[in-house]
Parts: sequence; structure tokens; C-alpha cells
Amino acid sequence: MSGMQGSAAAWRHLRSDRSIVHNRIERGTVRRVFGFARPHRRLITVFLLLTVVDSCLVVVSPLLAKHIIDDGIVGGDAQLVTLLALAMAGVAILGAFLSVGEGWLSSRIGEGLIYDLRTRVFGHVQRQSLAFFTRTQTGALVSRLNNDVIGAQRAFTSTLSSTVASTISVVVVGIAMLALSWKVTLLCLAIFPLMLLVSRWVSGRLAGLTREQMDGNADMGNAMTERFNVGGAMLLKLFGRRDEEDQVFARKAATVRDLGIRISLLTRIFAASMMAVPALATALVYGVGGHLAVDDALTVGTLIALATLLLRLLGPLQSLSNVRIDVMTALVSFERVFEVLDLPALIEEKPDAVALPRTAARLEFDHVAFGYPRPDDVSLASLETVARKESREGGPVLTDIGFVAEPGQMVALVGPSGAGKTTITHLVARLYDADEGVVRVGGQDVRDVTLESLEDVVGYVTQDAHMFHDTIRANLLYARPGATDAEVWAALEAGQIATLVRGLPDGLDTVVGDRGYRLSGGERQRLAIARLLLKAPSIVVLDEATAHLDSESEVAVQRALDAALEGRTSLVIAHRLSTVREADQILVVEGGRIVQRGTHASLLAEGGLYADLYRTQFVADLPPATV
Repeated sequence: MSGMQGSAAAWRHLRSDRSIVHNRIERGTVRRVFGFARPHRRLITVFLLLTVVDSCLVVVSPLLAKHIIDDGIVGGDAQLVTLLALAMAGVAILGAFLSVGEGWLSSRIGEGLIYDLRTRVFGHVQRQSLAFFTRTQTGALVSRLNNDVIGAQRAFTSTLSSTVASTISVVVVGIAMLALSWKVTLLCLAIFPLMLLVSRWVSGRLAGLTREQMDGNADMGNAMTERFNVGGAMLLKLFGRRDEEDQVFARKAATVRDLGIRISLLTRIFAASMMAVPALATALVYGVGGHLAVDDALTVGTLIALATLLLRLLGPLQSLSNVRIDVMTALVSFERVFEVLDLPALIEEKPDAVALPRTAARLEFDHVAFGYPRPDDVSLASLETVARKESREGGPVLTDIGFVAEPGQMVALVGPSGAGKTTITHLVARLYDADEGVVRVGGQDVRDVTLESLEDVVGYVTQDAHMFHDTIRANLLYARPGATDAEVWAALEAGQIATLVRGLPDGLDTVVGDRGYRLSGGERQRLAIARLLLKAPSIVVLDEATAHLDSESEVAVQRALDAALEGRTSLVIAHRLSTVREADQILVVEGGRIVQRGTHASLLAEGGLYADLYRTQFVADLPPATV
């Protein structure tokens, strides 16, 4: 867009955002994380209680084994052996039931959090201004809704349960081991600080690498999103850049691959140390404990129980030494989600906004001035592969725009490309807000009315009408979900496309393809006009609706537009001046200002820019006096 410029300060801010991979987790992040968990606190409480009970069971079987050996086998009490063995089986069965319960609760909590986060992010993104979407890359945004949201929910499922379970297990097992033999226990635990040192070293490097890997995956996903849609694929085929595209994608994939290798190496180093330390501890138990058993200072059952408990202790200790890594990874995901949620929406509805009546049809621009917002006000550098300073300095895009379109009138906007015509139309439906002056619909400042009522009153048809990859029926009903089939066919008739739809094998259930590319340009435009007619707005905005069409399609689309404009207030942008000859008022826009206004005849008589534009297109039609 011609007016979207950024300042040097904005550039510095965007670049600093990219360096988040080197920053620490913000203090407020943890508090916000618990805020998201509040609706699930009851399930989380039950989940933690089951986890605590399950963790306490880890000491039961080893202690039962001790008594089986010392009191049952060595003591020659077969009945005791049977009873204790049955008790061990009961503990195993109870543990299995607890595990199933924990798994069910974990999934309920995890999926609930994913749902909450995704719906919050999706709803927030939908309410961003158009400027946000002109800068943000779709693949990076989708990655936030998928990968980062899933990574965030792990904080309340695997990470939370693992931390609680491991803490309880370490305490309970440690007490049991100390009770059996404090000498052996202390000797074994003396070497475990090595695990903590390795964990600290690994986690400090892994957090940054994880952020970089997330950005790399988002960048790679964005490349695929842009090139796998119909428009991107067509551009690639028309320009024949397959080899270059392969190389660019290969570089992005190589970045992700190299980061994956580095992360894998770090985790392997950590895993190797976690295996080496327990092996040394086990050898120490059997070495020291064996000597004590030979000297009758320790029973065989106690030695076996200590060795078994040690194995039960190693897993929780490893988990706790790894918890910093897990927590950091989860918090990184939360931060990336919060980064999107914290971006303010430039277009917000006032608490006391009033609803426009659907019949509101008067449109007024009262000394309106506008300049596009700075990049750091509307976007995030982490959602852009290339966050760069704009090539032109910021400044006003529109200056002192004023006109009135009375109900039923057509006002046409003409002028050279980049003059600000499309920007004027964007202010009507609050795609942007004016910096100065007032835009009024039905006598109301558009900033004082509800967005839903404004959207009901104003309808758009652009030169590249977007269609969802769905059926014709679904695309039409998007404008008015409650419409009947009779109303749908009436709109298709008025849109000059009913005959075509009836001739399709699946009729209204025909899938139009990605962005409607299974239809021709003229067919897509007529379907868009039918959608507009089904919506039945009071004010219609047409932005080059007949541009890039062949003569036959243009005639059909123009007939459909005539039906769409009948009885409605319309604001029309057209480069083909033949389409606006009958306009009630023509505004000539140049450099963000209205430099001429009047009817077709009066503007030709006046001369100036309009006459020059018309002369370029229709020299033969000009009266001899004006040539």
C-alpha cells in the first residue's frame, strides 16, 4: 500500500522484537499462565491428587519385597509370602487405574487449554485491523495457533504432572531409603548434584534454540502456505522459478534441520549424563550395601529394597533435573501466544456504540485526513520473515477529503493509481479509522456505531473477489446465513449467473476451489455480486469491480452491477471512465486530495486531470472544442 510507511523508531522496535530469542522469560508470564488455568482448577486439583497418590505408591512394592524376602522367604513363612505377593498385585492394579484416571484428566485439561488458547487467539486476530494482515505472514500466524498453542498446554499436562509426581516420589522414596539405611542413601545421593549441573548447562542453551526452531518452522510453513495456494502455484509456473524456489526452501529447511541437530545433541548429552549417574549410584548401592549385608549390618531384603527404591528414585530425579528445560520450553510457547494476544486492535467498538438501522444510506466525509499506522503499531516482527523499514518516509495519505453521497446516489472516484481512492473506501467500513475529520453513515460517526451494524449496512465488491474453498451455496450464505433457497436463486438471477449455476452438475453444491479459481474471473465477479445482493446492504462500495475482464464478461458483470446499485447509495472506483459517466458526482483524486468534482459533462468542460484521463481513453468521443 502506498501509504503504509514506517519511521526509524519503528524499525528499531521491530528489529528488537526479533532478538527475543536471546531474552529471558518475562516475570509476568507465569502469572498469566495460571490465569488461563483458572477455569480448569477443579480438574487440575483432582488430577494433582491422583498424581500424589500414584507417586506415593512407588515405595510400597519395594517395601513389600523387603518383607517377602526377610520375613517370608528367609523366615520360612509361605502364607506371608502369598499375602504380600497378593498385596503387590493389588498395588499394581490400583496404580494402573490411577494411571488411566490421570491420563483422562490430563487430556481433558490439555485439550481444554488448547481450545481456550486457540479460540482466544483466533478471535483476537480476527479483530485486528486490515494493516495487520497486510504485513503478517499467514504461515507464521497459523504456527502460533497450532505449534505454540500445543506447546503451551504441555505446561499443565506433562510438565505439571511430571513435576508434582517427581517431587512427591523423591520425598517419599528418599524418606524410605533413609529409614532403611541412611549411610547407603547419603553415599548414593552425593553424586546426584552432577545431574543438576548438566541440566542447568543444557537448559540455558536449549531455550534460545527452541525459540529459533519455532521461528524457523513458522518461516518454512509460511513459504509452503504462500506457494501451495492456487495464486502462488500459478505465479511459480508462469515465471518458472522452480529451481530457485527449491533452493530457497532448502535453505529454510536446512536452518530447521541444523537447529534440530543442535537440540538433539544437547538432549543426548543430557540423556547420557542421566544414564551414567544412575549407573554409578546403582553400583554404589550394591558395592557398599553388599559389604554391609556380608557383615550382617544389613539384611538381603533391605539391600534389594534399597536397590529397587534407587531405581524408583532415578526417574523422578532425572525428571526434576529436566523440569527447567520443560518449563522453559512451555513458557516460550506461552510467550509467543501472549505476544499475539497483547497486540492491541486499532479498530475497537466503543462500549456505548449504537446500532445503525439497515436503511442508513447517507454517506458523508467531513474534512477527513488519514495516514497509515506505523508498523510497530499494527504488526509483530516475529510474524514477518522480513521485518524491514519502509522504503518511503511516513506522511498523510489523504488530506481534507469531503463529500456527501445522498441516499440512492452514485459517487465515483477516479484518478491515477496510488492517489488514495481505495483508502477512501476502506474508511467507510472502518477497515481503518480517520486521523482527522469524521466519516458518517446515516448521520452517525462510524466510530460511534457497532461494527456488526456497520458491516450490515455497507457491502463491498472488489476487483479480486475472494471465495472460500467451499460450495457456491456456502459462499453465498456467508453473506446471509438464514437465506432461503428461493432468495439465493433470486440473488443469482440478479447477478446474471443463475443460468451458469443451473447448468453445473452439482448446482449450488458445486465447489468453487481455492479462492474460487475453478470459476473464470467474470463468473467469480458475478457470484460476488450475487453474494452482495443477498446481503442487501444500503451502501455499496465497488473497487474496480470490472477491471481485468474481457468485453463479454464485463458486459455481464455490468448488468449485474446495475441490479446491485439500483436504489442504493454507491461509492465506485473505476479506471474505465465509461462505467461512471452516469454518476451523480465524480470526484477526481490526486495525491490524496480531491482536485476536481462534478458530473461527467461538467468535468469535461472544465478540463484538467479528468479531461486528460478521458482523452487518454476516448479521444474520439471528446467534443471538438475540448480536443
